[in-house]
Amino acid sequence: MGLFKLYQRRNQVMLKIIKNTVPFFLLVLIFCGEIFAGRTDKAGGAAASELLIPVGSSSIGNGSSDIAFVTGANALYWNPAGLARTEKQHELLFSHMGYFADIGVEYFAGMIHIENMGTLGLGAKILSVGDIPVTTADQPDGTGETASPTFTVLSGAYSRMITDKISFGVSANYIIEKMEQVSATGLAFTAGLQYEALGGVKGLCMGVAIKNIGPKLQYDGDGLLYSGELDDMLRPSSLTKIPSSADDLPSTIEIGLGYRNQLTEELSSTWTVMFQNNNYSADEYRTGIEVEVNRSFYIRGGYVYSVVEDNQKYIFGPTLGLGTKSVIEDIEFQFDYAYRSLDFFSANHSITLTLSKK
Repeated sequence: MGLFKLYQRRNQVMLKIIKNTVPFFLLVLIFCGEIFAGRTDKAGGAAASELLIPVGSSSIGNGSSDIAFVTGANALYWNPAGLARTEKQHELLFSHMGYFADIGVEYFAGMIHIENMGTLGLGAKILSVGDIPVTTADQPDGTGETASPTFTVLSGAYSRMITDKISFGVSANYIIEKMEQVSATGLAFTAGLQYEALGGVKGLCMGVAIKNIGPKLQYDGDGLLYSGELDDMLRPSSLTKIPSSADDLPSTIEIGLGYRNQLTEELSSTWTVMFQNNNYSADEYRTGIEVEVNRSFYIRGGYVYSVVEDNQKYIFGPTLGLGTKSVIEDIEFQFDYAYRSLDFFSANHSITLTLSKK
């Protein structure tokens, strides 16, 4: 009984801390967003840009705006707080997206709920770039060899319900980049929060996430060695390493709201809006809608708007998505498709299969 009372006391203390901290946490995010507005002057200068590539067709289909509602394995990338906000005990997600310039994005995520502990998640994002001709300073037209760069992000997350309305989650992402004779590894951390029935309004939810916080990324390897003559003519030529620069990760602050409305017994709609502040690009404003029919069919649409300089057009455009869900014995199968339009490149097409069990 003493241990049980201690456990209850600990939960009460944690609840009090969360309730007192959440408003302050949100105010800090809002002020940070105003002070550190999107840095268009640093666009393209961040390392590990694969961290920003979206995954999961259901979220892509509604404009990547649902950090307030995303749940289950799909939340591992978007908002780790959503891992715990599901009735599923186990869930697996497999996704493929054709990006641009023949780049493919493969993604896997899984979650498991552990009673009285929380929810754990694991994931992996792999970019397949294909073969690229090798060029050098002496052979700018190519050496006849090819290289196959690989970009991988391995993720682990923990999430739990703090109260019946508030969930919190954190994730760690291990970055692995390899290109010919150079490579880099790094760590990026993400923390997220979801708040259901915001302000006492049923169906109104809020999501907050701080993503990709970590040390700078720097390349190393034999590919940085350069053969040159020394000033001392008595000594033979030697190899000298040219150090690469260390670059920041593409950190973001995201704040989103969503409202779910049960129109009829068979029909419901979910509206979402989100603001993203990026330290290496312009701010983004996203919105999306999902219509659910008979709890088994989904229609989605979304739009992303960004303020860019010199009247340039933002590369990404409207999104569309479809989804269907069915249950075989005690396994739930969900298949989702998303379309994201682009300027200058072919549109992105994403397909996702999710398997879950209560």
